Amino acid sequence: MIDEIVAHGIRSVTLARIAARTGLAIGSIRHYFGDTVREVMRFTLDVLVQRIVRRATTMSDDPVVRITDVIAFAAPTSEQERREHTAFVEYRVMARTDPELAAEIAATSFTGAEVIRSLLRDALADRTIDEEALHREALLLFALVEGFSFSSALVSAPLRETDVRAVVTATVQRLRDAYPPAGKAVEAVAGRSS
Repeated sequence: MIDEIVAHGIRSVTLARIAARTGLAIGSIRHYFGDTVREVMRFTLDVLVQRIVRRATTMSDDPVVRITDVIAFAAPTSEQERREHTAFVEYRVMARTDPELAAEIAATSFTGAEVIRSLLRDALADRTIDEEALHREALLLFALVEGFSFSSALVSAPLRETDVRAVVTATVQRLRDAYPPAGKAVEAVAGRSS
């Protein structure tokens, strides 16, 4: 189904097209998924989310490097990942007007944003940053993830992992530089009050 979505868009997927692409009889598809393409679509969305979540990767012990690892891991840097992200973008666009899909997509996005926020909290643990600023900075990084995903759906080649890592590394470094080390903020406040 992913190939069908990539080739024709999600709204043009039919049971007949799925059967033609997979070589399965429509009756077999209906046996497992019912009479509508909707159940096949829900199944495919679940598969896409699981593939993204279960991709194997090695994470650094350094929290600053780990956030780069996670975002590079989430970015589509292979042809298969690009195709999967293209299909996922199609689902996200459809969810804008489909309340059932909207809840699933929103939950997936919320989880992703929370992961980024948690990683950023670790990466900035030695910096002075309030919760509101942390929230805004996490949104910035999540926008990078979203941008990598969306842009991959619009081009015919996957992103280069080296480019993704360079962008994320530079962004995280700018974030770290924007906030003073935790000890220095305390010293500055103590120096002003004496």
